[in-house]
Amino acid sequence: MDEQDRTNRLVAGTGIAVVALYAALLAVQALVLDPLAAVPGASLGEVHAELERQGFAVGTDIAAVVGIAVVGVALAIGLGSSLVVTRARPYVTAAVLLGVLALGGPMTWWSGFWLGMDVADAYGVGGGAHTAWAGVLLVTSAIALAAVPFILVIGQAISARRTTHRSRAA
Repeated sequence: MDEQDRTNRLVAGTGIAVVALYAALLAVQALVLDPLAAVPGASLGEVHAELERQGFAVGTDIAAVVGIAVVGVALAIGLGSSLVVTRARPYVTAAVLLGVLALGGPMTWWSGFWLGMDVADAYGVGGGAHTAWAGVLLVTSAIALAAVPFILVIGQAISARRTTHRSRAA
């Protein structure tokens, strides 16, 4: 295994880990933190019980949010693994996994609809995010999206320079 392969594995592993952390925070934000902030003083069990009493499908809401998180992690694992197997350049792997992280922005917004809208309807509170954590996720996704073209341009420039240097040395 050469240096590029080792670097690519490191980039893929790190990218997958970051996506997994993002997905975990997305799920905790949508399923725990936001409902607790929307209904101060109530426990999560009390919020769920009230939602069920009013006819909301809490289990479906939870499954949808967990599904969103799992699909994101699975996408990162699948793409990261494929890029390692195909021996992609590390900057390509980084850009692709940053793209997956960027997709977390719309998924953060969408995941807030499931349990969040039920809480809003049941308790008469606003339907928007009730904690700063949703903003942290959205800003993280925006930074990842903005980083993609920079990673590609810088990575391509470094790759071209190394190729030129190798051909001159040969």
